[in-house]
Amino acid sequence: MITKKFVPCIYLYHEHAVRSLTDLSVVETDPLRLVHFYNENNADELIVFDLSEEDAEHEAALNLIKEICEAAEVDVIGAGNIKRMEDVKKLLYAGCKRAILDYEKESNIAITEEVSLKFGRDRLLVSYNDPQVLAANKGLIEEYISSMVLMNPHQIRETQEITGLPFYVQINQISLNKLMEIIAYDNVCGVTGNTINDNYREILSLKNLCRENGIQVEVFEAAFQWIDFKKNSDGMVPVVVQDYRTQEVLMVAYMNEDAYNQTISTGRMTYFSRSRNELWLKGATSGHYQYVKSLTADCDMDTILAKVSQVGAACHTGARSCFFHEILKKDYEESANPLQVFEEVFEVIKDRKVHPKEGSYTNYLFDKGIDKILKKLGEEATEIVIAAKNPNPNEIKYEISDFLYHMMVLMAERDVSWEDITEELANR
Repeated sequence: MITKKFVPCIYLYHEHAVRSLTDLSVVETDPLRLVHFYNENNADELIVFDLSEEDAEHEAALNLIKEICEAAEVDVIGAGNIKRMEDVKKLLYAGCKRAILDYEKESNIAITEEVSLKFGRDRLLVSYNDPQVLAANKGLIEEYISSMVLMNPHQIRETQEITGLPFYVQINQISLNKLMEIIAYDNVCGVTGNTINDNYREILSLKNLCRENGIQVEVFEAAFQWIDFKKNSDGMVPVVVQDYRTQEVLMVAYMNEDAYNQTISTGRMTYFSRSRNELWLKGATSGHYQYVKSLTADCDMDTILAKVSQVGAACHTGARSCFFHEILKKDYEESANPLQVFEEVFEVIKDRKVHPKEGSYTNYLFDKGIDKILKKLGEEATEIVIAAKNPNPNEIKYEISDFLYHMMVLMAERDVSWEDITEELANR
């Protein structure tokens, strides 16, 4: 059974969100606000259409799409303004998990095989209005495409007669009964369009309605019920909260049964405030929400470890973590966390760019510009090759370290983060 998804859209035009592909009236001047709304209301994915026309506008749109991907707690699918494989690559490199080829354009049909072989069929969808386009390209689509987006909701049956591939349906104005009828079709994997955009606050209710009707949707399914936990004397369970990326411990709070059930239902960490004697949705007043990545109980079932995506600061003081009062510390050598080391060095390099320091070699490179940085990077790559022929393993270690440093200078110059790199590697 296909899991059904509710997928809002953002139509980008002149760096604003507009009404639709054909209606360019502005609905939101800051598209990132929409991303936060969709995060908070249980959207399953997000489609972003780039409606730009000129090259400079296209580059600005890509920069905004990168920000959208960084802010979104769900996978982003990129679409629009694709003319060649390079345009798909730019969307994926901006952070989109997948890209949509518009099959109303012959040029998009022509690059299907090339793009699929380069990035994988699981990274590609096609959009279409007329199912006859599917019929004419059925072999190509079924070999090189993972799923589709039907832009005309009146062509569902015709689509299912042509191919068994899953597809989303774009819907702009429709009744609730018709929406439920559409999402129940076997091969329909989700609904998107202004019907979802306009009713994003109702996504959780729509999911609950689907479940009541035996339609499988994206929701958290808890392996344990509240009754399975051992509670403290107040009838609560402590929760240790950890950043899912860095593994940093952020805070400790408590849950009662309502908080536990609400956390599972909404996907946002909810606690019970003992001082206020009330439920506490983390971020409700500050905007510093915690989006659930995993919940794990300890061996005694009396403590929960929550790995979360933290927006902003976890601590009410404004600190990233609540744990910053050092009580005592014995000298010891910490085992280096590789990503943490990279991030710390990279932060120093980025700081040098913003706050130059006299005599700094890093600032010397920034001052000389991109050509100098690339020249040094090439030289260090050559040094690695030479060192690799030397039987002394220490030499290659030193040269790789030099190369990585110069690579991070390039990353800072071109505004690429370690998170960008690690996410790209993980996707591969």
